[in-house]
This record gives sequence, C-alpha cells and structure tokens, in this order.
Amino acid sequence: MSRSVACIDYRNGKILIAKRIAHGEMGDRWEFPGGKIEKGEDFTAAIKREMQEEFGCGSKVFERLAEGSFEHKGKTCSVVAFRVQLENDGITIPFKLTEHTQTAWVEPSEINRLAFVDSDLNIFSQIKKSLGIAEK
Repeated sequence: MSRSVACIDYRNGKILIAKRIAHGEMGDRWEFPGGKIEKGEDFTAAIKREMQEEFGCGSKVFERLAEGSFEHKGKTCSVVAFRVQLENDGITIPFKLTEHTQTAWVEPSEINRLAFVDSDLNIFSQIKKSLGIAEK
C-alpha cells in the first residue's frame, strides 16, 4: 500500500494550497502540499523532507487531522493529513517550488470550487472538523 501525507498549514483563517505541475493524471490541479512516505520514514520525517524538497523550507509538525484511503491505478493508497507550519509563508520569503507552479492561501470555502485532487477532497470534511472550521 502506498502511503502519503498531506500538510495543512492553516493561518489567519486561510489554508495553504499548491498547484501541481501540468503533467500526469493529477497535473495542473490544486492540492494540499505533501507526498509519499518513503521506506523507513515516519510521518514527521516524511513531512519535513517533502516540505524541504518541494518548498525549500523547514516545517513544524503538529497533530494528525484526518486520514483516508483511495484507489489509484488499481492500488489502494492511504493519505494522512497533519497540521503543520512552514517556516515562512511563501509571500515575505518566496517558496522555492519544485513540484508546483504556484501556491495560494485560500479560505476553506474556496477549496470546493477549485480543480482539487480527489484524495484531498475526500478527507477535507475531516480536516475542517479537526480544525473547528464550520461547514458553509
């Protein structure tokens, strides 16, 4: 089973999202930052590595917010979301993007209107509940 992490940086009522590079099945779609957990990694190590690789910055890892599973190319995959805080916001100090074309800080109500990856949308209601965000 493939395992992934989703990183939820939620500040001032907004969530950090990133738009994937336009290749592959999920290319050019929005997602919560994160990625696959490599062999021998725990969740925290995977998050710290992914944020450094994809955004060029460090991160703090907090509580687990949600989890779910999905099918991808006939394989069962799991995704676990954690609340994180990146060491910068990508605005005052720009991120060094390697896997994405852009980032945005959006209100939670905006996410369902965007072309978002299915695996993240499937756990979004759990994430909102864990963060105390009211459904609109």
